Amino acid sequence: MDCIEFTKVVFHMIWLYFILSYLIGSIMFGFLITKIFYRKDIRVQGSGNVGARNAGRQHGKTAFVLIFLGDALKGVLVILAARYLQFSDTVQLIGLALAILGHIKPITLKFKGGKGISTFIGGIITFEPILVIVIILGFSILYTFKKSFTIAGMGAFLFIPVVLFLKNNDWLSCTIALGIIAMLYAAHAENLKERLKPNE
Repeated sequence: MDCIEFTKVVFHMIWLYFILSYLIGSIMFGFLITKIFYRKDIRVQGSGNVGARNAGRQHGKTAFVLIFLGDALKGVLVILAARYLQFSDTVQLIGLALAILGHIKPITLKFKGGKGISTFIGGIITFEPILVIVIILGFSILYTFKKSFTIAGMGAFLFIPVVLFLKNNDWLSCTIALGIIAMLYAAHAENLKERLKPNE
């Protein structure tokens, strides 16, 4: 196999990986678990969101944990698959972004999915384990001031690109990570607006 043929093979592998990343993200554990174990359609319960938080409110802690772990596993698998195939950090993070996009806009549920937090956490921690400490510390500090899980959690994510740059000196990875966080913020826009409203 000459250099040109090898490059073509790698190019096709990367695009196949991107497509599979989106499809993995589109496996909606919130919908599957509530259907299988509770005989309910989570899309018509509570907020209608298919993520772990809404399921937990409707069906308890067990449902929350199972769905959170299932959704987080999607991010883990996407990163591990890319590393097994020896793809670059850039490709890994793009794959994670596509998995999160699949979760937020799943083809399996007519593009109406969850918010992407669990998949992001699973993937970004697998990508860089030290971020566990960063997320926990950031959340703890912000929650002290705002007393809101949503604001503290989303705010903690903003430390991630900074830490990635300081550790790896890689602007491209930081930019992609920031793009992923922006996508999460867009998915949570209504929740954030509600919690940032001044008390009347």
